[in-house]
Amino acid sequence: MTSEHALTSEKQYPVTDAARAALAIAKRGCDELLVEEEFLQKLARSEATGKPLRIKLGLDPTAPDIHIGHTVVLNKMRQLQDLGHTVIFLIGDFTSLIGDPSGRNSTRPPLTREQIEANAKTYFEQAALVLDREKTEIRYNSEWSMKLGADGMIKLASRYTMARMLEREDFTKRFQGGVPIAIHEFLYPLMQGYDSVALESDLELGGTDQKFNLLVGRELQKQYGQEPQCILTMPLLEGLDGVEKMSKSKNNYIGISEKPSEMFGKLMSISDDLMWRYYELLSFRTLEAIAQLRKDVEGGRNPRDVKVLLGQEIVARFHSQADAERALEDFNARAKGGVPDDIPEVSLEGAPLGIAQLLKQAGLVPSTSEANRNIEQGGVRIDGEVVSDKGAKIDAGTYVVQVGKRRFARVTLA
Repeated sequence: MTSEHALTSEKQYPVTDAARAALAIAKRGCDELLVEEEFLQKLARSEATGKPLRIKLGLDPTAPDIHIGHTVVLNKMRQLQDLGHTVIFLIGDFTSLIGDPSGRNSTRPPLTREQIEANAKTYFEQAALVLDREKTEIRYNSEWSMKLGADGMIKLASRYTMARMLEREDFTKRFQGGVPIAIHEFLYPLMQGYDSVALESDLELGGTDQKFNLLVGRELQKQYGQEPQCILTMPLLEGLDGVEKMSKSKNNYIGISEKPSEMFGKLMSISDDLMWRYYELLSFRTLEAIAQLRKDVEGGRNPRDVKVLLGQEIVARFHSQADAERALEDFNARAKGGVPDDIPEVSLEGAPLGIAQLLKQAGLVPSTSEANRNIEQGGVRIDGEVVSDKGAKIDAGTYVVQVGKRRFARVTLA
């Protein structure tokens, strides 16, 4: 496979201030850019010829929902999109059938076609909250992967060695530890790399855990006579605790489909230090504007005010500016001991009902043990009054029930 991206010319294009400014935008918040000088030349060529770069991000639809940690790389795509380049949102419907082994210490169970299709339906709808929907090229890697067939797959496999595959850290650890590695797992980086060949990618983005796979794409492009793509890896965003990476399983995440008040409240709960990390990786403000906010805080401005700006920016992006304003009002009302305007209405039966069961059935806690823990810590209120008795029984009636600072429900118990 050859293309107009083939290595037929070593012409150097003059590097302008605009190209260097674009490079700075690309590097903002990134973990690594390989190879920087090559990418700068790609930018210079794009500016000189008027031909946008082709920038690829592949995501396997392994789950139906994404959180703001997933949007770090999407934000980078949007920044490059705003510079006029072509961004390709690649849905890995074929590679999902294999299962990405990156970072795994055991074989990942492959998804069924039905699971993949169900998840893929919601993936771009959520990604489009960050990307410009009209300017995004949406592709599925089954377009070319299915056409390879057994003959094509064998030829592709001949272009990469087992020794190179075992250079990958997770494969090495599993091999040395005697943990089984299925043959199909070696196909995953090959197929992801072949995506770059099929799409003639100039730049591929991914998380730091994807570096090996991205490098495979670069190597395969060389072998197919194409100019090799550059690689830009983005860090994994820390969760609300500021320690572990953001993850639903660790319950330190902010879902992009969460209610505005919940999203805003979570953002306001992060530490002042972590706030700057979120600004760097999540905000669309310029680096100069963020630097000015830092100076303002160093000069005595309350960090809370700056955190409010971040919270409103993120809420407005995934909901609306009006929702962001209401979320701030709700947050201020809670801080003053008030009740937000928009709280869920819940109807329960079984009065008199134990307080722990009431909290669980109302969806305010995941379990009765979590309910009891909150009661012990003084974090449960009914109509503004702290509940300290774990054995309390709640009679029939309608109550405003609160757990912690952000969880409310108007419960009608019959």
